Amino acid sequence: MTSSDHRFDLRQTRPVAATRSAVAWVLKYGLTGLALRVGARQGDLLARSVVDPARRADPFPTYDEIRARGPLLPGRFVMGTASHAAANDILRGDRFLAAPAAAPAKSLDKLLDLVTDPRALGPVDPPSLLAISAPEHTRIRKLVAYAFTPRAITALTGRVQELADELLGKIAAENTVDLIEAYASLLPVTVIAEILGVPEELRRPFVELVNEAALSLEPGLSYRDYRRATEAVRNGHRFLDEHIARLRRKPGDDLLSRMIEAADGSDKLTDTELRVTALLVLGAGFETTVNLIGNAVTLLLDHPGQLDRLKAEPDGWANAVEEVLRYDSPVQVTLRVSKADTDVLGVPVREGQAVVVMLGGANRDPDVFAEPNRFDTTRANAREHLAFSAGPHFCLGAQLARLEGATALRTLFERFPDLALDGTPTRRGTRVLRGYRRLPVRVGGTPKSVS
Repeated sequence: MTSSDHRFDLRQTRPVAATRSAVAWVLKYGLTGLALRVGARQGDLLARSVVDPARRADPFPTYDEIRARGPLLPGRFVMGTASHAAANDILRGDRFLAAPAAAPAKSLDKLLDLVTDPRALGPVDPPSLLAISAPEHTRIRKLVAYAFTPRAITALTGRVQELADELLGKIAAENTVDLIEAYASLLPVTVIAEILGVPEELRRPFVELVNEAALSLEPGLSYRDYRRATEAVRNGHRFLDEHIARLRRKPGDDLLSRMIEAADGSDKLTDTELRVTALLVLGAGFETTVNLIGNAVTLLLDHPGQLDRLKAEPDGWANAVEEVLRYDSPVQVTLRVSKADTDVLGVPVREGQAVVVMLGGANRDPDVFAEPNRFDTTRANAREHLAFSAGPHFCLGAQLARLEGATALRTLFERFPDLALDGTPTRRGTRVLRGYRRLPVRVGGTPKSVS
């Protein structure tokens, strides 16, 4: 067994592996879920925002309640903010560390390390960029960033348009389709897969895999969903082992080939860092955009006057994307932990305190956005949103998501000007990621039903 596998012997008997998996779930999610349920019963507003299905489905009134109580609301177990100013202060400075949504108590870290399977490290586990801070974060992020520079994104413009045309051409032969499955997911996953050199035949299966793995972002995840997410992540590691081996034999002009070169060279990425970073880039490279496109389509169909304006004035699509990101953010919350005793806008925060930053709430702060609960694609300062976070952890793929979103939406409504809902869209039901699991549309003619 290699040194990187010391925490979890994959040759252990199935009962031992199952026991360790159960212990890992308790430490990462079970205790958090219990604390949230207890807090919710005792009236903790932050806990209720996670536990209460109605508040989870429509979090915006809760954000208003939290914001009305001050820049930073103390809870029984965490603090939280829906203030744009407080969120900016937390995200942009160096006083707070990145932390996964399922961060265990610091005293349990060593036990968690012993029971964690290194072949099932996902987006909330170090060395994921979501779960680490400088200097490790800076070192790994630097190896990925070149693929997302403004010049690199501009070079993808033609390819994104080509893919949008190709996918919509296939949809044209249908009467009713699930827009998430047939378009919103396939466009961004194809782009990010090409950036990483993933073969075409593996892209659709990878969409399903990442959707399952994304469950691990949820606080208080059930054991059943934890096992689903963990198995998806394991499958991702297996796939990447084979893919990395292929690229080592025959490297290409893609991001993962360059990361492999760095791993084998002076930058010394470990195999675990390589796999976890590649999984994160694949997942993050399309999760935000899938939600963005789905949220945008439903909002625009619900605001036909604004959609008509965009059809007549296509230069407005870029700002429309910013307003969708503000109004119905694909990522609703993120977590930070204070490095030392400090304060946020005058509110004391002790060392080690976890703070939930409600990006979706900050993006509807009336101190920044006039009539924040009104959807307006012409909003002059829509781009001041925090949908892509801010500071050191600002989303690397933000410009790519913007390009894909604007291209996908403009091309969709140009190709199908009579597009309409054909049934009830189905939300994902997750707290951290906000988007649609299913979006049935009729590409022309009169819809059966609209909701």
